[in-house]
Amino acid sequence: MPHRVVALLNPPQSTFEVGFAAELFAADRPGEPSPYSFDVCAVVPGPLRTQAGYSIAVTRGLEALEDADTVLIPGWQPAGEPVPPPVLAAVVAAHARGARIAGICSGAFVPVEAGLLDGRRATTHWMRTAELAARFPEVEVDADVLYVDHGDVATSAGLGAGIDLCLHLIRGDHGAAYASRVAKFTVLPPHREGGQLQYAYTAPVAASATASASASAPRAVSLAPLLEWARSHLDAPLTLDRLAARAGVSSRTLARQFEEQLGQSPGRWLLQQRIAEARVLLEETSMPIEAIAVRVGLHSIVNMRRRFQALVGTTPGAYRRTFRQSEVQYSRAAEIP
Repeated sequence: MPHRVVALLNPPQSTFEVGFAAELFAADRPGEPSPYSFDVCAVVPGPLRTQAGYSIAVTRGLEALEDADTVLIPGWQPAGEPVPPPVLAAVVAAHARGARIAGICSGAFVPVEAGLLDGRRATTHWMRTAELAARFPEVEVDADVLYVDHGDVATSAGLGAGIDLCLHLIRGDHGAAYASRVAKFTVLPPHREGGQLQYAYTAPVAASATASASASAPRAVSLAPLLEWARSHLDAPLTLDRLAARAGVSSRTLARQFEEQLGQSPGRWLLQQRIAEARVLLEETSMPIEAIAVRVGLHSIVNMRRRFQALVGTTPGAYRRTFRQSEVQYSRAAEIP
């Protein structure tokens, strides 16, 4: 039976969040049926007004949440208004029976108002994090990250971060290889960890200083080409000095650029890429774990096991047993006419 994802909508509904959620969770891809089903519901079924000016035909009410495996709240408007008590009750009941609750962008306000994140971390769009913190002081609001996932409840920042959260959930459900294929098919960028910054921030420069420094100050350069090169050379000794030399900047400058553009150090980013590649190899190949450790630049099975456990929460062997079995099931399902 497919994993049931039900999106809880409210007028005026943002169409972007609903659209990418449906594409990621529901769309079948050539030779690979989706392991999810996707549906929408609302407090009042019928034509539901969107921010784009057209209406969505919603045929189900809150009873749809009663058998949902994941309740997705893809934004929640109008801003600042209390969530209706029937919605809160339905979300709490779904959570109590084991459904996962995921709020995208302003949709984070729903599980927060339902009390599901009291004493826990949450995030939302950076423009509304101050409001979230002021209205719900019992919640630890993290204004900088892309998303926060507690397993049972997850929240994301705005728009693009919602895509990151959905891919993260898919990755946790069905493995890195399947999530990568979904991202590739929809022409999305590689998976981003939740702890990355919502946006790059550069402190403003005073006008008087700008004129005198403009001729000599170096312009900010995107790290994208360097990141792509590093991903294709994970087996190499990618020290900070080597990365800086490749980028044509000093080690100190490169470290600062990583913090400004990615919100983390080069070492932390590189470890995440190595673990991500290790997950794919564990799922898609029969390569020995020792060989995978060398292939992704972690050098030894002892080091890989320690790093893998810290980031993924399980051992490489246990991960392979879980997701290699899932891979076999999907392959067989794709062959059924």
